[in-house]
Amino acid sequence: MTSVHLVFLLEERSMDEFLRALLPRWLAIGPTFETHLFNGKSDLLRRLLPRLRAFRHWLPPTYRIIVLIDRNGEDCLLLKGALDNAADAAGFRTPRTGGTGWEVVNRIVVEELEAWYFGDWEAVRAAYPRVSPHVPTRSGYRDPDAIRGTWESFERIMQEHGYFEDGLRKVEAARAIGAHLDPQRCRSRSFRAFRDAIQSAVARCHPPEALPQDRRES
Repeated sequence: MTSVHLVFLLEERSMDEFLRALLPRWLAIGPTFETHLFNGKSDLLRRLLPRLRAFRHWLPPTYRIIVLIDRNGEDCLLLKGALDNAADAAGFRTPRTGGTGWEVVNRIVVEELEAWYFGDWEAVRAAYPRVSPHVPTRSGYRDPDAIRGTWESFERIMQEHGYFEDGLRKVEAARAIGAHLDPQRCRSRSFRAFRDAIQSAVARCHPPEALPQDRRES
């Protein structure tokens, strides 16, 4: 059966590096992927519709487009609606219009990529072993998607344990933690929504028995 090819549209390099570290481990026998990096959130939003219209002219039927964008304090429903409207205008099916037969899926990272790190603290500790294992039990950190000032909070905790004393190096951290994050272990709801979209895309081109157990769980 032909494998799906995933096309990621991303706003920043740290997410690019995170996915490049995560996906080859997670999707070892599954789809191939490529990333397209924009110059920040505003650039992605401004250029999304023209880029999707360009894709519409040549995209093979086995390709699936995943847009990842940070919430950054915006209303999730309004932001998601604007992204889905762009996909609709370009002639693509989204889960809103095509159900499981979507061609483009839009996912909001709540609040930022660092929230996904808080969702799998074991992955953080695998990359940075001096960090306390008790951080997820502390007040304010129990719900990864409810943390405000996510990267600042992550930087502060890392500095408390002797890392990134001159400031968080986001790309370096993304690469290191992406190499350890477990998609089935991460507690972030926004990560799980992203994970489920990937699993949905893979399932359309692979029978369930062909996938590792962790890819068949939701």
